[in-house]
Parts: sequence; C-alpha cells; structure tokens
Amino acid sequence: MSATATMPGGRLRRWLGNGLVQAFLAVVGLVWVTPVAGLLLSSLRSASDNAASGWWTALTGPGQLSLDNYTALLGNAGITQAFWNTVLISVPTTLLVVVVAALAGYAFAWLEFPGRDWIFLGVVALLVVPVQVGLLPVAKLFGQLGLFGTIPGVVLFHVAYGLPFAVFLLRNYFADIPREMLEAARMDGGGEWRILTQLVLPVGRPAIASLAIFQFLWVWNDMLVALLFADSSSQPLTVELQSQIRQFGSNIDVLAPGAFLSLIVPVVVFFAFQRHFVQGVMAGSVK
Repeated sequence: MSATATMPGGRLRRWLGNGLVQAFLAVVGLVWVTPVAGLLLSSLRSASDNAASGWWTALTGPGQLSLDNYTALLGNAGITQAFWNTVLISVPTTLLVVVVAALAGYAFAWLEFPGRDWIFLGVVALLVVPVQVGLLPVAKLFGQLGLFGTIPGVVLFHVAYGLPFAVFLLRNYFADIPREMLEAARMDGGGEWRILTQLVLPVGRPAIASLAIFQFLWVWNDMLVALLFADSSSQPLTVELQSQIRQFGSNIDVLAPGAFLSLIVPVVVFFAFQRHFVQGVMAGSVK
C-alpha cells in the first residue's frame, strides 16, 4: 500500500468511495434539498395556490408556476433596498476581515516584535466573548460617534467580532509554511510585503477562501446585529423579511421569493469558491 493511501486524506477518500456511504450521503442530500425545493416551488406559486394546497402539488401541476412573485418582488422598493443593503454590509465586511486578518496572521506567525505572543493570546481570548455581551456598550458608543443606524456601523461591528477567529485561523495556517521558503525569499532580496503578497498569500489561498466563505455566510444571514444597529434605511434582507411577517402575517407570495433570494446568493458564493474551500478543509485534515 502506498504512503499516500495511508494518509488521512487517502483514507477519507477510500471511505467516501464506499457504496453504502455514498447511498447514505445521497439520502442526506435529498433530505437537505427537499425544503429548498419546497421554498422554490412556493415562491413560484400564487398566494391562493399556496393557501389551497401544498407545494408538492406543483410537481404534477406545473401550470401553477410563474415568475409573477419575483416580478412583484423586484418592484417592492423595501425588499430591493434591503437586498442591496445586505450586499453593502456583507461584501465590505468580508473583504476587511480577510485583509486585516491576513496582515495580522502573517505578523503573528513570522515577525518578531515585543509582546507578540501575549497579544496573540489576547486575540485568542476574545474568541470566548459572546456577541450579546458587546451589543449594548457598542450601541452606546456608536450613538456617540454618529454611527448608530448606519451601514458603516453594522460593518464595523461585524469586522470587530469576526477578526479574532480570522486572525487565529490564518496565523495558524501561515505558521505551517516551511521556514526555508521564507528564508530563501529573504536571501533573494524580498521584503516582508513582497513575501506576504507573492508567497504567503498564494500558499494560504485555501485557508483564505474558507475564511471568506464562512465570514460572508455569517454576515449575510445575520439578523441579531442588524436588528439593533440598523435602521429602516440600512436594514438588510433578513430584517426586512422579518418585518414583513410582523406586518402582513402569512404573505407567502412576498416571503417565499424573498427567502429564496436570500438563500441562493450564499449558495452561489459557496460553489464559486468550492474548490478552494475543499482544499482548505483537506489541508487541515492532514496537518
């Protein structure tokens, strides 16, 4: 048996290649897809059809399906504004967290400066601080700074609470890069910035992609932070859909397409970075 086959990654691939395991995974996938399919079909049916019968009846009666709900949704100013607010919150937050964490992770892994280990220990300690602890103090601070109820305020809160895990993840990944590679780059005249951008970041691409996916999904689906820090002009899609439930009750013709729109964007992002994400997970399994 080859050495590759005996490694954790090789054993995992052999185990996943088992027919019984594949059948089990297929059943799990079907169970996971069923409510998503139900949401999609409900979003394509009229409110009267949804009230009269279950979504599964559309499988035998495709004439119930139309894009009218999505047309009405795109004409709903509140929903469309909330969607773009979600984009304006999620994308800058993800970029800021990844950039700052990459810089800090490289510094903690490979730069020598006074108190480095103690500062990193403080960053790790912040991982145990729950979000709920900082809601009221930060809300008071944002009120004094004029950031309360604004998109930058929501972005800053997400960045602050996303950085500890991001720095911890990237620092540990960067620390596993062989020291000889960095020393060779320094002998060739490369500065720290060049080493970071041309060596460390390309090598750490799987970890960075995994971090970006996790951060984007967490911010895109967040409602707690947005409920407190966003007002009616800056609230994301999750809060807007929640307000639709409170105001109109069972308006499924608005909630179903809105929820599916909120769902499909993270799915597209995940599959766009799937290759790098899997590489990061597999790399972590064999280290």
